[in-house]
Amino acid sequence: MTSLFDFTQSSDTDKWQIVNDGVMGGRSSSQASIVSVDAGGESKGETNAMRFTGNLSLENNGGFASVRSRPNGSLGLDPGETIMLRVKGDGRRYTFNLYTPDRRTAFSYQLEFDTKAGQWTEVKLPVDKFVAHSYGRPMPNMKLTPSQVHSVGILLGDKKPGPFEILVDSIVVE
Repeated sequence: MTSLFDFTQSSDTDKWQIVNDGVMGGRSSSQASIVSVDAGGESKGETNAMRFTGNLSLENNGGFASVRSRPNGSLGLDPGETIMLRVKGDGRRYTFNLYTPDRRTAFSYQLEFDTKAGQWTEVKLPVDKFVAHSYGRPMPNMKLTPSQVHSVGILLGDKKPGPFEILVDSIVVE
């Protein structure tokens, strides 16, 4: 198992950036921070997590809020691997994005996952199941080359306006 992100230091948010629908005139807002939270489960202690929170707005043709890691070379993914997230969500459906250095605008490989309100869950996302998307539309004939992935992200775009919050304890690869 290889850790991609573990959010142990408050400076870890410097490795992430917010990209919301404001890039196309929307009104959604969000922020990311490192917070100390109850680890839940059997560990019964504290852990640090990235808190991604904000307000999703459908105004002005908006409808998405996202946080993504800043590119820093290949993340070293291989075919057949699984990305695992430990998250505490709000019951909404989020999208996990993989980004490659491809120069297309609004392009990523995506896989959706559900959260359980107020509960820590482990989400397993097989690298081979991610589907290319451009401007939110699937492009099923484009295949991901996992070794080219240089950035990841979490996006909310479930068309349900209002506040949201997801805590991410870790992102690992198995």
